[in-house]
Amino acid sequence: MSMHPQGARAELLAAATDHSWGVPIPPLADPRTAHDAAVLILFGVLDRTPAPAADAAVSRDLDVLLQRRAPTLSSHPGQVSFPGGRVEPTDADAVATALREAEEETGLDPAGVEVLSTLPVIPLAASNHLVTPVLAWWQSPSRVVAVDHAETVEVFRVPVAQLLDPATRFTSTLSRMGRTFRGPAFDVDGTIVWGFTAMVLDALFDATGWTVPWDATVERPIEL
Repeated sequence: MSMHPQGARAELLAAATDHSWGVPIPPLADPRTAHDAAVLILFGVLDRTPAPAADAAVSRDLDVLLQRRAPTLSSHPGQVSFPGGRVEPTDADAVATALREAEEETGLDPAGVEVLSTLPVIPLAASNHLVTPVLAWWQSPSRVVAVDHAETVEVFRVPVAQLLDPATRFTSTLSRMGRTFRGPAFDVDGTIVWGFTAMVLDALFDATGWTVPWDATVERPIEL
């Protein structure tokens, strides 16, 4: 894996400015009734101390913040996701939405988060949302935990190196109404990351040049 001379943060910034990359997700069935939403894609250094030389971070030191949604939720129950949610009228923009939702769901301190970029909007057909991913760097990490167990049952910082490990990666298959949908997925010690979250991570890893070749012919069905 090639790393930018200035480190992972610089490579994320470079990837964010290249809008030629995208996520292959089906279009919305009814864009007119779609709701706006935002998610926080938060990368940081895998330790408990702030990183004054943030750009010096290398892949083995990086992690990304994910959470597991409560199984009782009507939208994407039990799935692993980025922190985030629907835009509220009081939110100034997508960045405000992503930071507010992340604070509500994980308890993180937004003051320690450096927003790098907002990425192009991605349609999420399953729940009829238009999602703005907000790419950020955890300059000064704070404690995170599942705040409201009615929404989030687990919060975890996943090492990027583990996600990039070819042994972690496979192609998920989901059969619905006579059709089979395939997409990138990750098996993190038995925790399956698939769907929207996995597709965004996969595209971002490709855009940064971090991807390690993996065998996409290995398929596993998703059990809902």
